[in-house]
Amino acid sequence: MHTTRLDTARVRAARRLIDPVFLDTPLYRCEALEPDLGCAVSVKLETANPVRSFKGRGTELVASLLAAHGPRAVVCASAGNLGQALAWSARDRGLDVTVVASRHATAAKLDRIRALGAGLELVDGDHEAARERAAALARHDGVRLLEDSLDIETCEGAATIGLELAESGRRFDAVLLALGGGALATGVGHVLKDLTPEVEVICVQPLGAPAMTRSWHRRRVVTTDATDTIADGVAGRRPIPAVLDDLLLVADDAVLVREASIVTGMRMLLHHAGLVVEPSAALGIAALLEDRDRFAGRSVVTVVCGGNVDPEAYGRWVGWTPPGTP
Repeated sequence: MHTTRLDTARVRAARRLIDPVFLDTPLYRCEALEPDLGCAVSVKLETANPVRSFKGRGTELVASLLAAHGPRAVVCASAGNLGQALAWSARDRGLDVTVVASRHATAAKLDRIRALGAGLELVDGDHEAARERAAALARHDGVRLLEDSLDIETCEGAATIGLELAESGRRFDAVLLALGGGALATGVGHVLKDLTPEVEVICVQPLGAPAMTRSWHRRRVVTTDATDTIADGVAGRRPIPAVLDDLLLVADDAVLVREASIVTGMRMLLHHAGLVVEPSAALGIAALLEDRDRFAGRSVVTVVCGGNVDPEAYGRWVGWTPPGTP
């Protein structure tokens, strides 16, 4: 295949730098989902870790390298999960973390960032406004700017998921990946195309945040003026050109799904798999719901990428509130 920015040998080496708590996550077939979906469905569960998302794999790489070689201060923009993960990875390594987020981000994610000891600056506007502010802070303060999906560590950390899938001994026809900035899709996609090229890599994005999917189909960066989706973790408007270049090499398809399908996917994962997931993590199930004929009789795996939810919003979506909610 053509060369992406990623390197499989570096991905293998990355596993030695990532805290084992983020590695070798559960992978299992969920037969209870299958009658409604018409195919063999497995889940790769990335929520059973201290930050309840896959982002810790990448931030472990970033924090390890910064602790060894500096600088010792880092700023990032985050919809919530990256900020939590970076704060967790930096806490015991003596790194100073500032997270910039939209004041409209999920409150539970913001609270957790604060609890983990990171500085938090809230901005008006959406995630793109947070990205601009984080870049300005990095320039002004002379600290490291971590840009999710652009910084290769975030992609190669996520790519260790691909190694675990490829080395699992299981055979899959397709893998369904949430598509936002692109770290998960390009990371997992790179490794699977390198080691198991027969597996179809399908990226899934909400109709209300379609920029990267439109860019993939048109083979050039397409931006949007706004987003309108409950899947805040993938709600970007301005794809990064270098990340799109990688995605064009590793993705076999990119599809858009409706909000109603995302909500139904969340309900199914709760009622049939006992999993409380955020909307971005249900995108794979939503894609199966919307195109049953495409996947009929096939063996598919979806990466359940995050489980950080606002209890009140989650209750509205699925009709159930997690225990312990005030």
